[in-house]
Amino acid sequence: MKVVLTKQLSLDVKTEVDYRAPNLLHRILSLFNNERSGSDLTLFRLPPLFNFPKSHLQCYGELVYCSGSDLLSRCSRADSSLDRFISVLAWCISTIRPLAFGVAPYNPILGETHHVSTGSLNVLLEQVSHHPPVSALHATDEKESLEIIWCQHAIPKFHGASVETDVRGKRQLKLLSRGETYEMNSPKLLIRFLPVPGAHWVGNVRIRCQESGLETQLCLGATSFLGLRGNSRSIKGNIYETSTMKTLAEVNGQWDRIVKVKDINNGKETVIYDAKEVFSGLKTPIVKDLEGVWPSESAAVWSELSQAILSKDWDKAREAKKDVEENQRELLREKESRGEAWVPKHFTATYTKDGDWECSPIQSLVPPAPIVVPP
Repeated sequence: MKVVLTKQLSLDVKTEVDYRAPNLLHRILSLFNNERSGSDLTLFRLPPLFNFPKSHLQCYGELVYCSGSDLLSRCSRADSSLDRFISVLAWCISTIRPLAFGVAPYNPILGETHHVSTGSLNVLLEQVSHHPPVSALHATDEKESLEIIWCQHAIPKFHGASVETDVRGKRQLKLLSRGETYEMNSPKLLIRFLPVPGAHWVGNVRIRCQESGLETQLCLGATSFLGLRGNSRSIKGNIYETSTMKTLAEVNGQWDRIVKVKDINNGKETVIYDAKEVFSGLKTPIVKDLEGVWPSESAAVWSELSQAILSKDWDKAREAKKDVEENQRELLREKESRGEAWVPKHFTATYTKDGDWECSPIQSLVPPAPIVVPP
């Protein structure tokens, strides 16, 4: 089995993406010639020329298992509920990663998985629905008594000079030894083509812990339409008591640099997040046990396409992508002919009355993975 793993994008994402096509903006705009403003792009297919060598599942997983600092384990170690909340807030900020304009990861095929371990943290993802695309994540750390459950459902819409993606789905971080569950959401993704091309995280992120009665509302900023005002990576908000709405601290900074928390009572400012620390020394995952890698593993499913993109062999890339997609369609046709419905292996996925998706892991613990992040 062939497995291709690539390094994670760093803060200086522009200099690292060297396989992008020439005349990029012109090529991108030509893709949307037949799209109307307000169109749902969920089923939109990008040619390999606009892909970078990763699946969306790998990108989601990296938010959890790729970090140069140990922010996640700090969450349950803090003594007070406020300090734990601030630690969770810092970890949540670390899951906001830089974006490369003009390229996107592959859309996962149905049943695709990604299974990686780093230290005592084991992470498993599965594509539980293809139309619409829904991804589920489960991570457990017995040593630190942590559990993460995410459900991700992205809805991109075309707006003429931009594409805005509403990233729906519940995200939970459970500090099991503390009996606390933190619920949070993802910001929106805004891709602008004109007048200033760029990709930005925007909108509001809410983090809430019912057990401690604490909550925060964070606002991620964006530059103006002409790109002359505002900061596309600013983040600000307040930490407050849910019951009384009393503000305890203010949050302010830039998620790609420094974020500080200011105590309302004494005015003391504390740096809770340093992006350089988080992104320093990131290591590419490696295969520890090739025989243990599942055929559904992202890095195996897309290995030929990833290798072709890295080699800039675009003819081979088109063929490789076509092969994966045709194999998927053939497998689904075979199931339908036998009257079988496709069922996720690692999660239960349900469509709620609110028009959203909920995903629950079948197993209580994620097993150690054959792919690991080197210490």
